[in-house]
Amino acid sequence: MTTTPGQRAAADLAAVREQWGDLLAAIAEPPRRADWMPYERRGFLDQLAADDREGDEQALAEAAVGRLPLILREHPAPANLRALDAALDVEREVFDMCDAVAERVQLPTRDAHGRWTLGSDPSDPRLWHVPTYRDAGPTTLASTGSRLFGLHWAAVWLEGRALDDDPADRALFAPTPATLVDQIAEVARTARRRVEGALGREARTITLDDPCPFCRAGRIVVHNGGGNPRDAVATCSTGPACPAPVDVERGRRAWRGADLVALWVAISASRRTLD
Repeated sequence: MTTTPGQRAAADLAAVREQWGDLLAAIAEPPRRADWMPYERRGFLDQLAADDREGDEQALAEAAVGRLPLILREHPAPANLRALDAALDVEREVFDMCDAVAERVQLPTRDAHGRWTLGSDPSDPRLWHVPTYRDAGPTTLASTGSRLFGLHWAAVWLEGRALDDDPADRALFAPTPATLVDQIAEVARTARRRVEGALGREARTITLDDPCPFCRAGRIVVHNGGGNPRDAVATCSTGPACPAPVDVERGRRAWRGADLVALWVAISASRRTLD
């Protein structure tokens, strides 16, 4: 199925929002060494069993809406500079894109006194307000505008302008030009790549140094699922002859979901035996 640039932008922005809390948490943690277990700040085990906790996860994501932007916070001695740099870059680029889009498509109107305002109701939550600056020295900030509501809200707003499929928005926004949608899609794609890279969630395949702890001969190859623990799978090169208590997929024993945890426990036990 072919997707439009707007749909791709929406998917990437949603992925950024869903992982933003993990990236903020990672700033305060020492960087993890490259490993085969997917990085999941709220718990790999919890996510594997989280079908009944989606409401809680959504509440956590919504709680991030009111957080101050990273650019307005102090960051004394962050434990993970890579995560902080990625978060600052993503936040700045998404905010700047929102400003640029608002200046292009957000419709101004005149109030009863003939003054230009944004929309018929400037307090309408669908509007994006750009920062303002005082004339008191170089770029002295007077108001952060809609940036005050944080990355989560900015991504939601930008997604709406990328899709541009709500007829009710025509009172506030002109149609988003195709070239502008392409720019949004590029910013969204880059933002997602930065977030997932900082969290170690980019798609990769790893061959472990450890032999299979069940057959003691096969090599364990892990596909990390591209950031989605539910898609992660590990296989043993020995094939069906390996006595591991998991199903055979395409001629190899395969660990998925909670079975990956059992594999990790078995590998850890083997390492202790060798030590």
